[in-house]
Amino acid sequence: MLRHYESLGLVRPTGRTGVGYREYSSEDIRRIFHIESLRSLGLSLREVGRALDDPGFAPSELVDDLIRQTRERIAAETELLTRLRRIDAAGPADWEDVLRIVALLQALGSESAGKRQRAALSSTVSSSGEQTQAPVEALVEAVLSESDPNVAGALRWALARSGDGGVALLAEGLVSPVAKVRERAVQSIAEISGAEATELLRDALATSDLVVRRRAALALGARGVADAVPTLIDMVVDGANDVDAADALSALASDPVLADQIATGLVDRLDGGTVETPARLRLTQALADIPGSTTSRALAELSHDEDRAVALTATYILKLRDAR
Repeated sequence: MLRHYESLGLVRPTGRTGVGYREYSSEDIRRIFHIESLRSLGLSLREVGRALDDPGFAPSELVDDLIRQTRERIAAETELLTRLRRIDAAGPADWEDVLRIVALLQALGSESAGKRQRAALSSTVSSSGEQTQAPVEALVEAVLSESDPNVAGALRWALARSGDGGVALLAEGLVSPVAKVRERAVQSIAEISGAEATELLRDALATSDLVVRRRAALALGARGVADAVPTLIDMVVDGANDVDAADALSALASDPVLADQIATGLVDRLDGGTVETPARLRLTQALADIPGSTTSRALAELSHDEDRAVALTATYILKLRDAR
């Protein structure tokens, strides 16, 4: 090392012994330590020489450049570590599997929407006869950042087929500071079956994000979870996916106990006095597929409502119910 430094002119021994060994003075030793200290900061030997010998050398610019280079290196190393972890999590059986997983990861990050969609939909068969799919962590990262609806749908499908669907990772997306990420997270969770996903959707009913709350309610309604009823009724009132919300209420009403609860909730909103005609019409229409005496009595009263549109709608629904 010292011979190399000497050949570069970084440090020169003060003298030599009678048998040719280099002799270093205290000042030489100090310089060697300075060289090593500067190298520890990531400076090249050329930059070290300039720093030590150029009287006009200003360290601030070089330090700023070192900071930038270090950040870039850390980012690159972190990306590599993430990729290696994902490959390891996929459990490749051989190098062919590794190469297929790498190709999938590259395709998921492609600028082409078509390539991303094909990557989400694709699976390959390894030499062991098992399927090799993109790691769940990569699918979650992709779906939370995907803006193309077709690609996003393919990614959600792939997640739903991946076992637990990355539910724990998607839960982090629900609390993201970015509204679009929260929406994508709840959409993905809604397509995953199982108790863990259902519990996350229940928790989402309490969020302040209206879009997330409504999507969670629709998904829970399809799963027969009664907790979704108040939000679904609000959606009917607000005209936000009101047809889907009414369908979800109808599905929930197959349970006689829930049917009465839903009918009561709809009627209460009708009797509130603060709901305008369009919302009252939607609430009346939502009663159409809710069985039970509570609904029948409410429709009979509404058939005489002061609002002609509401009265005609209730009368028509009663005729349909009588025909059935």
